[in-house]
Amino acid sequence: MTRLLVSVVDNAEARLAHAQGADLVDAKDPEAGALGALPLATIRSIQASLPDDAITSAVAGDDDDVGRLADSALAIATTGVTFVKLGLGRTMARVASIAELGRRLGGHGRFIAVLFADEDPPLKLTEALLEAGFAGAMLDTRQKKGIRLPDLMTVGQLASFISDCRRFGLMSGLAGSLRVEDIEALAVLRPDYLGFRGGLCLAGDRRGQLDPQAIDRAAHRLQAIRQSGQIDGERAA
Repeated sequence: MTRLLVSVVDNAEARLAHAQGADLVDAKDPEAGALGALPLATIRSIQASLPDDAITSAVAGDDDDVGRLADSALAIATTGVTFVKLGLGRTMARVASIAELGRRLGGHGRFIAVLFADEDPPLKLTEALLEAGFAGAMLDTRQKKGIRLPDLMTVGQLASFISDCRRFGLMSGLAGSLRVEDIEALAVLRPDYLGFRGGLCLAGDRRGQLDPQAIDRAAHRLQAIRQSGQIDGERAA
């Protein structure tokens, strides 16, 4: 069942996203790049502004130094968010670096690895991520200049990534300058989450304000797809 992830910058946006149907509220600083980390106090404020049963995440950055990245992730894990997302750039998207990250993280919290599609990452890292104790993996784009995930990877590549995640019991997600119009084509692949920021902001500006109507459209579109799948399943049965 594919769910909607919406990235927010403060508790006002967090409450808005949750009220408009976001399944996962993700704390991120769009001014600081693709995976810019917010201050711990801001993340705690976001977490505190939502119902206790809300699913949340926060990004820990994408530092090329294993120690700094692990320290950032462990600090963010103390805020109470459900998941912590770590960006694995060219230096980090290797089996040895992932294993070292896993040793440093020590199973504390629920960590999600984010691979950047515009850096041609090896997509067969899912087994290494599982062995390192990661809970899931996402594909995103580092450059936010109009280049979208569907422009960088074929449907076959995305489907293979999601299938590998599922095979190793990892949660999967797709993001990267996605638009509401991408939902149908990507939801068919059955990722656990589709992640949005700019595509749900006013004028499509990821550094601007979230558009409540756009979030509502995205949530309802995913809901319609889920309901259609349930109906089809009942007919098939």
